[in-house]
Amino acid sequence: MVFDSCTTLAMRRSFGFQFQSAGTALLSFIEYMEKRKAPYITNELALSWVTIPRNTKASHLANRLGFVRGFAKYCRSIDQRSQIPPSGLLASGKLRSSPYFFNDADLEHLLQRSLAQTDYTLVASSTTYCILSLLSVIGLRISEVLRLNVSDFDTEQGILCIQNSKFGKLRLILLHQSCTDLLTQHLSSSTCAKHETVPLFCNTSGKRLSYDNIYCRFRRLSRHLPDQPGRRRPRFHDLRHRFSIKTLLNWYSEGADVQQLLPILLTYMGHVEVRDTYWYISACPELMEGRKTTS
Repeated sequence: MVFDSCTTLAMRRSFGFQFQSAGTALLSFIEYMEKRKAPYITNELALSWVTIPRNTKASHLANRLGFVRGFAKYCRSIDQRSQIPPSGLLASGKLRSSPYFFNDADLEHLLQRSLAQTDYTLVASSTTYCILSLLSVIGLRISEVLRLNVSDFDTEQGILCIQNSKFGKLRLILLHQSCTDLLTQHLSSSTCAKHETVPLFCNTSGKRLSYDNIYCRFRRLSRHLPDQPGRRRPRFHDLRHRFSIKTLLNWYSEGADVQQLLPILLTYMGHVEVRDTYWYISACPELMEGRKTTS
């Protein structure tokens, strides 16, 4: 190509784009272009690379094309000859699953069971309760919770620092006093060593809590929750959905200008594009009604 694609990819990563699975695919695409001595990206070249895998799901091919499309947008800013493959070039065959809606009773049931059950030895009941509470009232991602260190929690100011989040973002979360008290209580009873560089959440052996450990615990606790027709079984991420939905519903009930406040929620949750936040609106019938009422 007329510019070093590998260097361009490294530059994009330095700006905070992690490109984990995408990075591997893009390196393959760059190698494909170099073998054909292609000076810039074309739609034909992109499509020929995307469809190399045979007997592959349409959603996987659409993902591969999405990797190229995002890279092509950046390459076009350097070389105007680069073409951006249109989004409809391939059918994705993939529908975004509707989230499980945790109502107040569901959440209370989940939290109380987390304290009552003592049959799972890898994760303390109090640790499970603290994590599930944070997911539901702060809207964090489970990956963000598990990466927290003691030094990320400012007990005096009641602030939680979320580092190395999705897209390499760093953000500060101002906690309600109840959350500050909960985390302070957790620290006082944690099996982790009291040092700022250690994990905030540990297993019963004092090591950083793994996703598999807490997920097994969550599955045990949530299996008693009722099925919701047309929706998947509960996931950690559905607690994040609950936070967003409750926030938006509260704004609508208060008569607030939701369109003006939406960028605040976007920033708070660590979203990059507003369409990611709008997904929570489209996934909830109550929010769709709220939009109609205020429009």
